[in-house]
Amino acid sequence: MPTAETPGRRTGGRIRSQDAHDAVLAAAVELVEELGYQAVTVERVAARADVAKSTIYRWWKSKAPLVLDAYRTAVEQRMPEPDTGTLAGDLTAFTTALYGVASHPLRVRTLRGLMAEAQLDPAFAEAFRQWVQSRRDVVLTLLARGVQRGELPPAADLEAATDRLFGLFWYRLMVGHQPLEPAQAADHVRQLLDGLRAGRAG
Repeated sequence: MPTAETPGRRTGGRIRSQDAHDAVLAAAVELVEELGYQAVTVERVAARADVAKSTIYRWWKSKAPLVLDAYRTAVEQRMPEPDTGTLAGDLTAFTTALYGVASHPLRVRTLRGLMAEAQLDPAFAEAFRQWVQSRRDVVLTLLARGVQRGELPPAADLEAATDRLFGLFWYRLMVGHQPLEPAQAADHVRQLLDGLRAGRAG
């Protein structure tokens, strides 16, 4: 006879609520990558997740925070914070995964679309900046760990270094004048760290 501890047993309201929450996030990511941000609607997300629109509005006040919350969750799962034991190893692992986005055309289109929307809609731009900051915080954590281990000087400008790492990524992603290849990551990280150790942002 099944017991309350039976694995896989889902009976509580909290679990059902979490299942619905996860389904909404997954549906939002699927739709924004399939259709682009402009074509995503709360109605479409609700239909894909098989939940009521009121369920979605219980957690998110509009489409923008929903989509960006969903994308933040997806990116965190796809690119978890590395911990290789060295700053060079951590940054190379992170940058390799970052550049790997270029091999996924739907993700490239999604990121370009989100960036474009942030230039047109001030309300969306604020939510977008919060998402961007969540990714910057990962790199800042890696760099701060490098300072603590003595791999970088205490006075190193970590904010500028983070800007440089992401600046190259976004510029090449948006303009497309040069490729983003994971094989380039180690060399780009080496240049960044050389600049920091020499007292420059890079």
